[in-house]
Amino acid sequence: MMEAPQIAEWAALLTGILVVLGAALAFIGSLGLLRLKSFYDRVHPPTLGTTLGTGLILIGSMVFFTVLESRPVLHEVLIGVFMAITTPVTYMLLLQAALRRDQSEGEKPHEK
Repeated sequence: MMEAPQIAEWAALLTGILVVLGAALAFIGSLGLLRLKSFYDRVHPPTLGTTLGTGLILIGSMVFFTVLESRPVLHEVLIGVFMAITTPVTYMLLLQAALRRDQSEGEKPHEK
């Protein structure tokens, strides 16, 4: 059976706060899918929740493993860069596809 790693209290507290805040942002963004009515409204909150929530969780992970291993651990930066680039690009592509679909059907985006 593995023992839990021993790290400084300040690092454990900071890691916990960052992870909980990140998870809360991701959850709040997901609630936007249920609460908002139109596709154009529903796309925005999960995008922000994913980007900001994942960023906070990654920062918490960086703090934890940097303190645990006593050296800078920056592997999470690559994940953060990937998320910061791909999430907004996916958001824009989804919106462009929806706009083209609505234009081809003769609908206006604000009518939905």
